[in-house]
Amino acid sequence: MSSLSATAASRSPVCAIGVDVGGTKIAAGLVRFPTGEVQARRQILTAPDRGGEAVVADVLRLCEDLGRAARSQDQRVACIGLGVCELVDLHGNVISENCITWKDLPVRQRLSKLAPAVVEADVRAAALAEAMFGAGNSFKQFLYVTVGTGISCCLVLEGKPFTGARGAAGTMASSPLSAPCDHCGGVSHRPLEEIASGPALVARYNRYRPSGAESGQAVLAAAAAGDTAAAEVVRSASQALGCTVALLVNVLDPEAVIVGGGLGLSDGLFSDSFIAATRRDIWSVVNRDLPIIRAATGRDAGLIGAAAAAWKEYA
Repeated sequence: MSSLSATAASRSPVCAIGVDVGGTKIAAGLVRFPTGEVQARRQILTAPDRGGEAVVADVLRLCEDLGRAARSQDQRVACIGLGVCELVDLHGNVISENCITWKDLPVRQRLSKLAPAVVEADVRAAALAEAMFGAGNSFKQFLYVTVGTGISCCLVLEGKPFTGARGAAGTMASSPLSAPCDHCGGVSHRPLEEIASGPALVARYNRYRPSGAESGQAVLAAAAAGDTAAAEVVRSASQALGCTVALLVNVLDPEAVIVGGGLGLSDGLFSDSFIAATRRDIWSVVNRDLPIIRAATGRDAGLIGAAAAAWKEYA
């Protein structure tokens, strides 16, 4: 039996460690099942530019720390789930390196030395959390959209995140929707992530304001305070996001859209403009009024879902 799960193996309740590795931060937690309650949390910066080995080392340290926390509460860690902001195939292999350089690293095998482990795409993990414990629990099918450092989505059918044939479903914001302008002939090749993600808001706003902003939340705050440049950046970003989500609604016809991520959970101009743009661009009146809901598991969605994926697999 592995090192984290061996101690007090017969004790209950059963817990799993969930780790959510994003482009900005690594969030980890000790999650109790079957309730999905988070009993301990840890968070550090990702700093992916240090390289994949450094990020893996941080993940292992967080898991070891949470294992000690579990033992101090007489709880048993049954398994570890890790969600990562990359494509993950059907066998738990990381198959892209847009942010975290893990393609050639045996991440799951290293985690498995601590406890049985599962590696999953972060958006599928968060969508699973919403299906099991959040706003998606009452729907047979829904579309989960996360907006933060990156933008991605996951269709959930009968409680199961849809993987696609290769595990590569969900990259809704990575390809440009290019079309020439009838007036000037210019063609924009920017993908949605370069318009509406957190880093995109910062980059676009800082072209207007030399003093700049350091985060997407800072741009939202500037817009709320009356900064016209910030308001224009936020409004155009949320409208572009709404247009894309409306296209997905037109194609998939889900019962509801559930939105998570740091920007997706925000109030005010971003949320209001996004919802209005989505409803405006949904073609059919049949689904134009579908529920558009904030993720009930909030910022814990990724770590809860990662833990839940492991719990469903092993416990």
